[in-house]
Amino acid sequence: MKPLYTPAFIALYLANFCLVSSFAAFFLFPLYITACGGSREDIGIIMGAFALASALCRPWVAQMVDNIGRKRSYTIGIVIMLVLPLLYTSLSGAIAADYPLLLLLRVVHGVGLAICFTTIFTFIVDLIPPQRLNEGLGVFGTSGLLGLAVGPLLAEPVLHNYGFAAMFLCAAALAAVALLLQLPVRDRHRRDATRPQNSPTFFALLKTRKQMLCALLALLFGFGLAATGNFIAPFAAQRGLGLVSLYYLAYSCAAIGIRFIAGKIADRLGERQIIPWGLACASAGLLLLPLASGQIMLLLAGLVFGVGHGLLFPALNALAVRDEPYNVRGKVTGIFTGGIDTGIFCGALVLGIIGEQAGYAALFVSAAIMVAAGLLLWWRSGYGR
Repeated sequence: MKPLYTPAFIALYLANFCLVSSFAAFFLFPLYITACGGSREDIGIIMGAFALASALCRPWVAQMVDNIGRKRSYTIGIVIMLVLPLLYTSLSGAIAADYPLLLLLRVVHGVGLAICFTTIFTFIVDLIPPQRLNEGLGVFGTSGLLGLAVGPLLAEPVLHNYGFAAMFLCAAALAAVALLLQLPVRDRHRRDATRPQNSPTFFALLKTRKQMLCALLALLFGFGLAATGNFIAPFAAQRGLGLVSLYYLAYSCAAIGIRFIAGKIADRLGERQIIPWGLACASAGLLLLPLASGQIMLLLAGLVFGVGHGLLFPALNALAVRDEPYNVRGKVTGIFTGGIDTGIFCGALVLGIIGEQAGYAALFVSAAIMVAAGLLLWWRSGYGR
């Protein structure tokens, strides 16, 4: 049996941890928007521009990953993720004056993340033995979850002590470490010369029953990620709930812990048995947020949503890529991750409007309903039977 935890796996694990930490530092970016005079709707638009760019470029990015290879694509993505935080330091600090430039920076930043996420999850599938796919994806995914916790944990004290410019530099430094860590890794596979070069297009694959289901479930889950990624910081600040990084720490610890158990179970029973539990837990975690009046409930909400994330993401990813050939894995991964980014964009925009008009409680309840709708879609699809 081919080993799972190879040097290449470990190098990509550490690179992804640093890259996601850089990205997660920007969970605090809504505080920059409000500090510069922005509203909740501005948070939705500016944060949503990042996700929209990430989603719209996904067909091109997915094609690039299959055409030029995983390593080249990942290097390009990390360079973008390194340079963009440095460019934020050039902003004047007034939303009205910086709006066009800020939107442009967020768009390019979103493209960089799309390249990184599509490539890394395609890259790692190439390295994982098929019979250990859920375990491998689950364990590898803990690198990102650790990054989600560590990014805000590092960035928040830097922000409070040294300001936003220092926070941006911290994010750039984390991306630079990721760039160095992935340099020794090489593509394991090469395009098969005997395989027809006119492989299915991104949109042809999207029309298939399995990929359409995975994309729709990913989109609905993206609404939940939009709520937790974009609105937890201002929500906690409004209610005086203390350090928002504690929410992300609880969220990440729960998601990491459950993966070490669920991955092996999913490989035995199949990822189809895990997906509905992930949807249910993620929805429940969002429903707990309006009840938070102190850090204990905030931590509990983070734990429950983290369990949902830890169950759902690797199982849905495994369903999407299982039995797919090498020369379409980039496109399949692009469909899955693009669905999440589309949901994050739509969620940031719609939830920002709901939050502005009806408050944060209505915002989180609305996000919970969207995630729970995935359960109905799952059972109606026939995959849950």
